[in-house]
Amino acid sequence: MGKRVALVLAGCGVFDGSEIHEASAALVHLSRGGAEVKIFAPNIEQRDVVNHLKGSPAEEKRNVLVESARLARGNIQDLAELKASEFDAVIFPGGFGVAKNLCSWAVDGKNCTVNEHVNATLQAFHSAKKPIGLCCISPVLAAKVFPGCEVTVGQDKNVDGRFPDAETAAAIAELGCKHICKNVNESHVDKANKIVTTCAFMCKAPLHEIFDGIGTMVQEVLKLA
Repeated sequence: MGKRVALVLAGCGVFDGSEIHEASAALVHLSRGGAEVKIFAPNIEQRDVVNHLKGSPAEEKRNVLVESARLARGNIQDLAELKASEFDAVIFPGGFGVAKNLCSWAVDGKNCTVNEHVNATLQAFHSAKKPIGLCCISPVLAAKVFPGCEVTVGQDKNVDGRFPDAETAAAIAELGCKHICKNVNESHVDKANKIVTTCAFMCKAPLHEIFDGIGTMVQEVLKLA
């Protein structure tokens, strides 16, 4: 029987929701790994809405659960209904929606607050010693909720201009966590906490390399499950 995995989304679109390619990559690798997946998102208003064509704010309001339903092809549930006891693992794709909707990292950095249902989900899986997979900016959730954990968001220096958000690693370290430098096609496993992370679009890399890196994260999560 395949592993039961919960996938948590933050909207739809890189600048105000979940990064679509990351969510899709995670779903493809989970499917290939024989996992049974259910998708969740918090039923809350987005912090903001971005016109992805112009890259500018849009004067409208959108709901995180409603927008995430686009990626889930309508098959999605309110994050408040997620029960860790029904799953073997949980995975969070990245995208600015994680830093805007699932927590306030985009505004407050290391002083951010984490959405109550996101926090409860992370705590429940961690307490049950079930693996947590995070990619792109999502590892900051673990850094905030689990002081002392190990994560990667890629490199801690802007190597060859490929890691423009390298300062995130320093903020993670300031939270008392250990940042592990990894390439885009790799993931890091914090065995003590069963947290698996990969940098994905935190690195400027070809899409297939990001896809492969997310694949290593998913594989490690399924191994730990």
